[in-house]
Amino acid sequence: MTPTNGRPTAEDAGPGARPAPAGTAPNGRPGTGGAGAGPDPAREGRVPAVPDDTVAAVVGQWRAVHPELNTGPMEVIGRINRCAALLQQAEDAPLRRAGLSRAEFDLLGALRRTGHELTPGELARETFSSGAAVTKRLKQLTERGLVERRGDTRDRRVAHVRLTDSGRDLVDGSLPEQLAYETAVLSVLSADGQTELAALLADLLGRLEGRMGALRA
Repeated sequence: MTPTNGRPTAEDAGPGARPAPAGTAPNGRPGTGGAGAGPDPAREGRVPAVPDDTVAAVVGQWRAVHPELNTGPMEVIGRINRCAALLQQAEDAPLRRAGLSRAEFDLLGALRRTGHELTPGELARETFSSGAAVTKRLKQLTERGLVERRGDTRDRRVAHVRLTDSGRDLVDGSLPEQLAYETAVLSVLSADGQTELAALLADLLGRLEGRMGALRA
């Protein structure tokens, strides 16, 4: 993307190149900062910081290998995937203390937030899981006494799943700690930054869900 201030980007400097640090002259020497130099826009927050993360390094390497390709999508999707992996590790900490995996908590949470019985198929849709995975997790949760199943009176092939009292207490006891942990993880962003990010992700997710639904139809 071309910056609005007209300055060259890392792409303009060649594959894998990084812009010079703020206050560095074009010849690589530190700027004097003397009279006539003017205020440093980067210090005033008007110039976005140059990405310095694992994805930036990966993108730089791909640009060096294939400079003719547009690696822009990697900068978005790669960071979403990387953030998801790191957040998954962070979010799992309170759940591990409760003896749950993330997938198991999602099943229990779906039953708690909907407030009624769900079939395994409905649980699969609620948690974006496969039917086989849901069946396996329900078996483990049933053995622990956290959920119970009952057969459908009209169709023996259909089962209905609901939380037990122990399951409900476990979800209600774990959720506050889970939210507190997630709040701490996201505290690296300002409140405005979190709001902006949530809106961008909501827009992306809504468009992707609509597009994928149309493709499946």
